[in-house]
Amino acid sequence: MSRTRRDLIKRGLAAAGVAAVSGALPGALDAAESTPRTPAPMPFTPAYKQSVARWCFSSMPLADLCAESKRIGLDAIDLLSENEWDVPKQYGLACAVANGPGPIPDGWNRPDLHDKLVAEGERLLPLVARSGIPQMIVFSGNRRGMSDGEGIANCITGLKRLMPTAERLGVTIVMEMLNSRVDHFDYHADRTEWAAQVARGLGTERFKLLYDVYHMQIMEGDVVRTIGKYAPFIGHYHTAGVPGRHELDGTQELNYARIARAIADTGFKGYVAHEFIPTAAPIAKLAEARAIFAG
Repeated sequence: MSRTRRDLIKRGLAAAGVAAVSGALPGALDAAESTPRTPAPMPFTPAYKQSVARWCFSSMPLADLCAESKRIGLDAIDLLSENEWDVPKQYGLACAVANGPGPIPDGWNRPDLHDKLVAEGERLLPLVARSGIPQMIVFSGNRRGMSDGEGIANCITGLKRLMPTAERLGVTIVMEMLNSRVDHFDYHADRTEWAAQVARGLGTERFKLLYDVYHMQIMEGDVVRTIGKYAPFIGHYHTAGVPGRHELDGTQELNYARIARAIADTGFKGYVAHEFIPTAAPIAKLAEARAIFAG
């Protein structure tokens, strides 16, 4: 320890002793007690809409989920297949994202699957557009030993074949990032920057990222800053509690009220969809999630 630093410490201890002897300590406590508290967050009015992922509430008939979602103030249902697309309309709701071509493990990073994926994508896109659905989901696929650079390049090559149809029809294709540690081992698009490189390579507003807060908290953390940084690339959001993928309550680690404000602050006008698996009282938990994001 330097002499100067040692002298400063001695002076500080001596001053504290004088203060205690002179009765200054109670005054110091009074000053601490009078320190202003951090004000409560101000309400905000988001431009985005709210949805719910169908599969998380699959124990309910779709018609019942739609009726309850409308009642509690949601705007849409996520991740429906083509035989389900018209059901939300009967309840004054939209389908926010249509299921796309290919399962999660077998995606656009595989050149041997491109012909099949493009053909199914081109079949689906006109139907999606005709149903008034704004977005269709796609997946990178699993690595299977493939490098990041090769996977990104392959996704760009394959999706470039599909994008002219999406652009012509006005449908946005969204690629979801998933965690490869807990739920989707070996999935390739497991980081925001990975998928953003695909978006940069495609260079079209009709390709966006589906930022899943649950998955990216597991892989990256730093959620609020990441949302601000990548906002121009993000076309859709999913929520769920970490750990466990359950409701957005005090049992999980994320501050979803702060995340909701971060999304709103970017001016996002798309959908934030709740994709958690409820442990009890599904609609009540969904209503609580909606309230957090309502501002």
